[in-house]
Amino acid sequence: MRSSIYTVGVVALVGLFAGPVSAQDAGPTGPSPYDITEGWLQPFAAEGFALGGNSGVFAESPDRIFVLQRGETRLPDPVPPGFSGFVGSIGINALRGEGRTWQHCIFVVDGDGKLLEVWDQWDHLFAGTDGPGPHRIRISPYDPERRVWVVHETAHQIFVFSNDGRDLLMTLGEKDVAGRDETHFGKPQDVAFLPDGRIVVADGYDNGRVVVLDGEGTYLTEFGERGEGPGQFNVVHSLAVGPDGLLFVADRDNRRIQVFRQSGDAFAPIDEWTGFGLALDLIVSGNHLWVSHLQPPRVTQLDFDGNWRYTWALPTEGPTRFLEMHSFAVDADGNLYGSDNQNGRTQKFVPRGDVEPALLVGAPYVRP
Repeated sequence: MRSSIYTVGVVALVGLFAGPVSAQDAGPTGPSPYDITEGWLQPFAAEGFALGGNSGVFAESPDRIFVLQRGETRLPDPVPPGFSGFVGSIGINALRGEGRTWQHCIFVVDGDGKLLEVWDQWDHLFAGTDGPGPHRIRISPYDPERRVWVVHETAHQIFVFSNDGRDLLMTLGEKDVAGRDETHFGKPQDVAFLPDGRIVVADGYDNGRVVVLDGEGTYLTEFGERGEGPGQFNVVHSLAVGPDGLLFVADRDNRRIQVFRQSGDAFAPIDEWTGFGLALDLIVSGNHLWVSHLQPPRVTQLDFDGNWRYTWALPTEGPTRFLEMHSFAVDADGNLYGSDNQNGRTQKFVPRGDVEPALLVGAPYVRP
């Protein structure tokens, strides 16, 4: 890992943002509250290969960070000049699948980006996938066993592994069979966890619904359909649970966040927040929501009234550049991790020493 640290520069936001109920503007925009550690994720692929699309990241602790990738990328032979350890540096967009090989899809690194574990015993679950592959990796803060949930978009499945990766404990959905019933999904995108042990599934790309399961993965209920109205979705891309029964849904292709409130078994839409390019991932911390979104790639902090409190841009040039922050996570020390599904790597963001603490992504919400 190189010792130099690069501070994310300021990029002006373009366009006006209007809310559906009251006027919403883009709020203040400024420099990133983080420094990016250049070359943090240490390469471990065999010669002739590099990381593929990093679609998911989850920081279980500051020294155990899970990374989910859509296989590795076979590099051209010879490797073009300018290769600096990630496929985006030589113009390969990992999302398109050029040179993809289904290996090393789940791995774990320490706080210095050094490899701890490779769960290659499960690569066969993703092999042969005709499409992008796995999409998210999560762990419930309420699960004493710290089971690892992996959402496999293209095969319409969700896997639950033991925390050490030795056992596949649960498989939801039928491989390569899409559906919209109680046992099938249509390209699921994410899972979130309710304090009472229920699981909320973003289902997702095809179906435009949110499914609620019990702790054993049994169907309980669902809400939503494809469309543009309140409670309708056009790609449910990410979910985040907040206090007071709040559920935030990244309604990606409708370019909005929808806010729901839980009452018993029902989830009622109570608000929608617009102005996003494509909302990719969500984190609730305290009384704020952080959104990773595109056009341009950036992170925005909102309060629970939908006001844009602060936005900072991701670099789009230089050694720490992003094409997208498809997934992001924060560890107990306040370090942020962002996975780039197109450049093919995950980067570590370290809080700047002189930054206002309120601008940092805090610990994800967990009900006391």
